[in-house]
Amino acid sequence: MSDPAPQIIFHAYPQSPVAEKVRVVLGIKGVAWHSVEIPRLPPKPMLTALTGGYRRTPVMQIGADIYCDSQCIIRALEDRFPAPSIMPTGDQGLMWCLSRWTDGFLFDQTVRHVLGAAGDGLDKDFAEDRGRLYLGEDWAAALKQANADLPHLVAQMRAPLSWLDAQLSDGRAFLPGDAPAAIDAQFYHVVWFLRGRWSGGASFLAEFKDLERWEDNVRAIGHGTQTPMDPQDAIDLAKASHSTAPTGVADHDPQGLSVGQSVTVQPDVNGGEQPVAGKIRFADAETVVIEREAEDVGTLCVHFPRAGYRVGAA
Repeated sequence: MSDPAPQIIFHAYPQSPVAEKVRVVLGIKGVAWHSVEIPRLPPKPMLTALTGGYRRTPVMQIGADIYCDSQCIIRALEDRFPAPSIMPTGDQGLMWCLSRWTDGFLFDQTVRHVLGAAGDGLDKDFAEDRGRLYLGEDWAAALKQANADLPHLVAQMRAPLSWLDAQLSDGRAFLPGDAPAAIDAQFYHVVWFLRGRWSGGASFLAEFKDLERWEDNVRAIGHGTQTPMDPQDAIDLAKASHSTAPTGVADHDPQGLSVGQSVTVQPDVNGGEQPVAGKIRFADAETVVIEREAEDVGTLCVHFPRAGYRVGAA
C-alpha cells in the first residue's frame, strides 16, 4: 500500500514572525499548503506529539517527515519546489551566511526591542514564556533592562534598516534584484514584527521610504494557497505515512555520528526547552535527521539544522 499523496502541512499561529518568514517563501513558490493552527503558548500536545518535544514555531510536516526551524523548512521547500528558486542569484552561500545573522542576533534584538517596549503591558504568561525562551533564566531583569534601554535598542535597529534602505535606493524591487529571494523573507519577518507588534513601529519605519516600498512588494507576493487542517488529521496522516529521508552520515562528521546512534537534539541556547530524543537517520553539514517512534504517531523522522542546534548523546 502506497503512502498518501505528500502534502505541505504548516504548524504555526498567525502572529508568529518566524512563521511569516516561511509564509513568504511559500508565496514565492506559489504552492498550496495546509495550515494547522497551534497554541501561542505551551502546552502544545498535538505539535509535540509529532516533534518529540520541540515546541518552537513553526514546524512543517510532509507525511512522516517533520521539519523543525525555518532554516530546515526553507531548504526543504527549495529542494521540493526548485522553481521559482529562492536563490535567484549566484550568491547562495552568502545569503545563507547572512541568514544566520537575520535569524540570530538581529531577530533576538528585535524580540528584546518589542518585549521591552511593551513593558508592563505584556500578558504575564506570554512575557514569562517568551522571556525565558529568548532572554534566559533571569528574563524578568533582562526585560526590565530592555525597557530602560529602548532608545539604545531603537538606535541599534536603525543602522541595519538604513543599510537595507540604501540597498534598495536604486529602485530594485527586492534585495538581490528583480526577483524575490530567501533573504527578502528573512529580513521581512523582522520588519513585519517591528511594524505589527511595536506601537512606534509605523512612525519609525516611515523614515525608510525605499524599505517601505520593498515591504509593499514582499507583502504583495502573498502566502500561496492555504487550506485549514485539523491537528488530528495531521497526526493521522503522519501515522499512515513513511519517511522519505535518506539514510547515512556524510564524511568528516566532527561528532563522529553514525546511523542508528541514540542522540538528543535541541536549540543551542539556554531556553529551558525539552530535547528531542531519537536515533540518527541522516546527518551532513547542514542537517541532522533523527528517527523516533511513538504509539500515537508511528515512526517519524524529525529534521533539524546543524547550525544553531546541539546534538548530544542520549
